[in-house]
Amino acid sequence: MPRTGVRRRIRTALAGAVAAAAAAVTLAAPPAARATPPGEKDVTAVLFSWNFDSIARECPRLGEAGYGFVQVSPPQEHVQGPAWWTQYQPVSYSIAGRLGTEQQFRSMVTACNNAGVKVIVDAVVNHMSAGSGTGTGGTSYTKYGYPVYSDPDFNGCRSNINGSDYVNDRWRVQNCELVGLADLDTGSGYVQQTLAGYMNRLLGMGVAGFRVDAAKHIPADHLRQIKDRVNGGNVYWKQEVIFGAGEAVQPGEYTGAGDVQEFRHAFDLKRIFLNENLAHLKTFGESWGYLPSGQAAVFVDNHDTERNGSTLSYKNGASYTLANVFMLAWPYGSPDVHSGYEFTDHDAGPPGNGRVTACYTDGWKCQHAWPEISSMVGFRNATRGQAVTNWWDNGNDAIAFGRGSRGHVVINHENGPLTRTFQTSLPSGDYCDVQSGNTVTVNGSGQFTATLGAHTALALHAGARTCSGSGSTGGSSGGSTGGGEEQGTVAFGVDASTTWGENIYVVGSIPALGGWNTDNALRLSADTYPVWRLDLRLPAGTSFEYKYLRKRDGQSGVTWETGGNRTATVPAGGTLTLNDTWRS
Repeated sequence: MPRTGVRRRIRTALAGAVAAAAAAVTLAAPPAARATPPGEKDVTAVLFSWNFDSIARECPRLGEAGYGFVQVSPPQEHVQGPAWWTQYQPVSYSIAGRLGTEQQFRSMVTACNNAGVKVIVDAVVNHMSAGSGTGTGGTSYTKYGYPVYSDPDFNGCRSNINGSDYVNDRWRVQNCELVGLADLDTGSGYVQQTLAGYMNRLLGMGVAGFRVDAAKHIPADHLRQIKDRVNGGNVYWKQEVIFGAGEAVQPGEYTGAGDVQEFRHAFDLKRIFLNENLAHLKTFGESWGYLPSGQAAVFVDNHDTERNGSTLSYKNGASYTLANVFMLAWPYGSPDVHSGYEFTDHDAGPPGNGRVTACYTDGWKCQHAWPEISSMVGFRNATRGQAVTNWWDNGNDAIAFGRGSRGHVVINHENGPLTRTFQTSLPSGDYCDVQSGNTVTVNGSGQFTATLGAHTALALHAGARTCSGSGSTGGSSGGSTGGGEEQGTVAFGVDASTTWGENIYVVGSIPALGGWNTDNALRLSADTYPVWRLDLRLPAGTSFEYKYLRKRDGQSGVTWETGGNRTATVPAGGTLTLNDTWRS
């Protein structure tokens, strides 16, 4: 008998078994959808397109920062090609994609679990590939013809979903093809069991849960049925359902299966941080019509939205950084911190096929490790379950709020410094501002006085009462506090010839110098060209590393000077003058 005939007989038998299992499931109430990822640490680092070996090396640092989860890009075999989206076109469910082998995947999961970081897999459930060819693991395929699927396993609509369908035609959105990809018949018992088998296999390797890609294109009841077959429904499950006003398919339909990604959260943060006032955030969350907090997965950006411009991205500088600070401080949803790479081409795949040798090199942005962002993961863990207290705003772009008696945050998105005495619900005593690494003293009335530079933040929490060395806790540059530290001045000066539209910046190992994040590098003045200058006040005794770089107006990317990192130590009371020359 031909191989396809055997497969159909197996499929028929399997479908019968699935139907019987489904009937048995109906005898008892289905398990409640998990509201948030299990455990007390609900922040996920989304290491987009990082390969498995690189994630394994990074997980201990994620654990130290307090991340509870790491999300990995789709691991299954996929179509060949350099673009990032090839990972979202499966040809089989073997772990044989660009990011590594099954053994490398297993080693990564073990390393992350050992570091206290659980693994979430981005799962492509809606479709298989377009076209035909040979996959990344050597599998030959044609559209509608794969090792585990043949033509009857796909929906009968073989035309593309068009723009008007999203408003007018639910059936086409969920049964026709997304950009030419072979659309699986997810109502089929055989297809459901095949998908569940793939996921159960990953759970057996130690995975904790899944992010379901393109969930809007799958009926919600199909996803509930698939989930019931994945460890009996006892699995963390967040679904990508992009909100569109007036559309036929809405995010709220999917909360019965698990969390749903709340895109409105990200859309509105872009609008507010770029064009409106942060004061509007006072009631941010469910009162804005969002999903219930316990069922919402939130983010500032993801791999799609940073490319289509619907949300903020690393290209928005301080607005992007401060939006992440706010997201992690505000008690709504379970946050994802996107961590990707620089791009100018929408389709550009990951540098080095996903190999990350070090953050901030080869275009890897490592947003999850930016001191301003990573320090807020600990803030979120320390303030979990605490209500918002002591809200303050200036009616414009400066806000402050507490998280009960466990934390307090100030965000200054104004173009100038902010000095104020803030009222908190914190117990009196010393706290470490995890954004600047400086000590802040809260008095017996729960007040502290601080000065924040433009576009910086300050964050205090009960889990950080002392600073372990100046700047070591990470944070925004420019913030100073009423802690009484002796200050010194560093006068940067570098002789560097430039061309029109090119400027010189300095970046370094401490938060005040951007924490090696080139988006937060400090621009030097060309008033004494060809010597570029910058004076910076820092706590006395601070030792740091630094280098100079070039940026061109209107272009992404930077040019670093050559050679090793420069070093310096801030003097007490006086000025350290640096007379450097650009190293070509």
